[in-house]
Amino acid sequence: MPGKTTHQPTPAAAERERIAKRIARSGLCSRRDAERLIAEGRVTVNGTVLDTPALTVAPGDTITVNGTPLPETEPTRLWLYHKPAGLVTTTRDPQGRATIFERLPKDLPRVMTIGRLDINTEGLLLLTNDGGLARVLELPATGWLRRYRVRAHGTVTQDRLDALKDGITIEEVRYGPIEATLDRTQGGNVWLTMGLREGKYREVKTILEALGLKVNRLIRVSFGPFMLRDLAVGAVEEVKPRVLRDQLGVKLARAANITLPEPTKAAAPQRGKDGKQGSPKPGGKPGPKPGTKPGRGPRPAAAKTGGPGKPAGKQHARRRRPV
Repeated sequence: MPGKTTHQPTPAAAERERIAKRIARSGLCSRRDAERLIAEGRVTVNGTVLDTPALTVAPGDTITVNGTPLPETEPTRLWLYHKPAGLVTTTRDPQGRATIFERLPKDLPRVMTIGRLDINTEGLLLLTNDGGLARVLELPATGWLRRYRVRAHGTVTQDRLDALKDGITIEEVRYGPIEATLDRTQGGNVWLTMGLREGKYREVKTILEALGLKVNRLIRVSFGPFMLRDLAVGAVEEVKPRVLRDQLGVKLARAANITLPEPTKAAAPQRGKDGKQGSPKPGGKPGPKPGTKPGRGPRPAAAKTGGPGKPAGKQHARRRRPV
């Protein structure tokens, strides 16, 4: 029947996605909760009640949950979070320990973590509202370097650390190449900087234990191009849409099948408002910043707000009359 065939054709394979994923990307609930709603018969697609999550939907399909139309898919967003030690990276902990989600700001939308940090590990944790992005960035094939500052009890030489560049096998588990630098010795401890791309469970601690070191502090300082810098402990900072687009690039965005926010005209003035020194190479849209090279670009807006006063405005007006 014609009403059912709209379900199958697709404008492009990449535009189709599992129904549970589509519900989760709307921000309504998690994918697991979406599957539960489907099993309870509370989800319809094009008027048909679903009894299985094994269905892909296209952008034009009509989806309802509990009789209410599903919200539009939210643009992909990314946040930097400075995780304190003592919190577990999970939504619910069976042992009753405090979780990061209990400490996040209440005004955040529903988010998930990109990878995890152990309860005693602190530092940079990436948060996103998009499961597709989380899965792609967690893959070793993506190649993003995770860098850590490590304090460990014991002694080690730089030569032994250099050997980790070829990887190491510990109890039949193979760990890939690792960058490791001995920064300094402090009493009975050493401070190291380590970089790895795989992120296996307890990888840093396991590798250093094989070298005779016992980790007593572990801080992740960067994940790919995103760095902890001076972000306060427990603080959350959203990555600006343009920065997110630039750092992910087209290839990763396609691999994750995500929706990135498009640059808007309102975004440029906002950045200019935050930093009055002028945006680097704005591309001509906003024009040069007030007070900089008044001879360039005689736009009325620049003459109105730029320059020290009326003489600058008159000068711009005289230049325009001959043209």
